[in-house]
Amino acid sequence: MNREERAGKNEPERMSRRRHGKFINGIVLLDKPAGITSNRALQIARRLFCARKAGHTGSLDPFATGMLPICFGEASKTAAFMIDSDKTYRASARLGVATDSGDIDGSIINELEVPALTEQVVKTVFDSFTGEIEQIPPMYSALKHEGQPLYKLAREGKTIERKSRKRVIHYLKLISVDDKFLEFEVKCSKGTYIRTLAEDMAVALGSCAHLFSLRRLSVDPFDPALMVSLDQLEKDAQAGTIDQHLLPLDAGLPDWPLVCLEARQALGFKNGNPQNHTDGKTGWVRVCDQDQRPLGLGECTEEGLLKPKRVYNLEEE
Repeated sequence: MNREERAGKNEPERMSRRRHGKFINGIVLLDKPAGITSNRALQIARRLFCARKAGHTGSLDPFATGMLPICFGEASKTAAFMIDSDKTYRASARLGVATDSGDIDGSIINELEVPALTEQVVKTVFDSFTGEIEQIPPMYSALKHEGQPLYKLAREGKTIERKSRKRVIHYLKLISVDDKFLEFEVKCSKGTYIRTLAEDMAVALGSCAHLFSLRRLSVDPFDPALMVSLDQLEKDAQAGTIDQHLLPLDAGLPDWPLVCLEARQALGFKNGNPQNHTDGKTGWVRVCDQDQRPLGLGECTEEGLLKPKRVYNLEEE
């Protein structure tokens, strides 16, 4: 039985789980383990919470570990804004060996000598990659060309021309370097490929490289100390204490202004109707009622209107 047949066979079971799952709303900062896809990690977490709906805010490669924010229920309406967040990684690059995928899961395509590298030489290269840079997305990526993910085309031996994109490297910190490995920490803007960064820096150092390990240390604005492993979630699920790991559904937007509405306006907002607003705020805001219960996300206009943009449906709780 192939994968598609197995998926079809299990579809009624999955639909049943979705129909009978709990209405859970909030965010969990999962510490994704190595060896599984982000989607697989998501599905395990969803099962442990018995949640009806869940999604994540940006995948990690199977070999990578670290922070994977998972949005349950209505928290998914904030996910798009967290995808834009800066991220911090710790990475190790294997110097002198390049692979077709740019990481340990690929096949070796090139081997070069590694010149003698001092900390000063590496830091000088790091300085040249700090700030705004141009980066060409790798073929082994989820970007699409005519509806097909690039990684599928790459596996067929095809190469598609990709345009370079501007990315921001906030800082690069050298952890260690020798004739085999370059270990570093980087904080970067969304859409930065650490595999490509490692490859490009290796070229600047006079060699080649592939990414040997990668850990996402944090996703702004979340506290790394709040990450939880799948093993811990399973233990807490068995103990009935798993909900302690749920953050508020708008926890990823702490810097957004908060607008509180009295009962009549709160009802109008929930029904999707613009409300008069006179406190001077403009732009996107979080919206709650007088009891601090979240209502959704809105936009305050210069004309004094609060327009509903994402309205939470929490009635089934």
